[in-house]
Amino acid sequence: MRRTAAALAGAALLADAVALAVVHFVLGSVVDRQDMSLAGLDSGLMSASTRAAGVAIGLYLLCCGAVSLRIAVRDRAPGRAGRALLVSCAVLHAVLAAAAVGLVGWAAFAGLMVLFGLIVLTLTAEDVPVRQPEGGAEPAPAA
Repeated sequence: MRRTAAALAGAALLADAVALAVVHFVLGSVVDRQDMSLAGLDSGLMSASTRAAGVAIGLYLLCCGAVSLRIAVRDRAPGRAGRALLVSCAVLHAVLAAAAVGLVGWAAFAGLMVLFGLIVLTLTAEDVPVRQPEGGAEPAPAA
């Protein structure tokens, strides 16, 4: 169960990283072409900071997707750093989903909540117990 959830979450996070980076780049281009000032701020500075935010969020989500795909390949729980990264990613998606309801609509909320659920399932699914060999080394009874 963990392997499937981690693989789906990893693929979705990689797509999410590319989509958010593209959206930030497009928004930066729109701000750059408007040539207007917002409360005295330079439009070039706003454009550059929007693009930088897109690169940062894209790299962050790429790292989260890579950790999730690594969990899927190894079928083991993540380490301390990987768990912290995925927990922060789950919190980010929950906050984005709450904001998306008002800005975009319920479909975006549902999509972000599905991804949130996959990340949480990846973190909380139990490891499959390793079966001992039939004629294997069982502990000898104490005498």
